[in-house]
Amino acid sequence: MLRNMVTSLLQHERIETTLPKAKEARRMAERIITLGKKGGVHNARLAQRDVKSREVLSKVFGELKDRYAKRSGGYTRILKGHFRKGDGAGVAVLELVDRPEESEPVPGAEAEGE
Repeated sequence: MLRNMVTSLLQHERIETTLPKAKEARRMAERIITLGKKGGVHNARLAQRDVKSREVLSKVFGELKDRYAKRSGGYTRILKGHFRKGDGAGVAVLELVDRPEESEPVPGAEAEGE
C-alpha cells in the first residue's frame, strides 16, 4: 500500500491520505528522491524496489533530480486537514515542495463572478 502511495505522490506530486499513512509515505518518498539525486544504475535499482512504474522512475531520475539539486532534504510537506466524516480519522495532504503551480480552475469560482 505504501509503495502505491509513494508512486502516486511522485506521479501527481500531491495526495490526500490519513496522517499516520502520510508520515510513513513521507519517509519512503524522501529516500527515493535522494536516490534519484545521487543517480547511477545501483540507485535506480534500489528505487525500483519501491516504485514499479518506469515513467515515475524516469521522472525521479530526471525532472525531480534537477528540481531538488540544491536542496539538501525536506522534499515533502504534510498539511493537516479535516477529519473524515465516516470514522473521524485525521486527513492530511502530502505534497512535494517547490512544485510548479497548476492552472486548475477553482471549483465554484466561475459561479461567484456571475
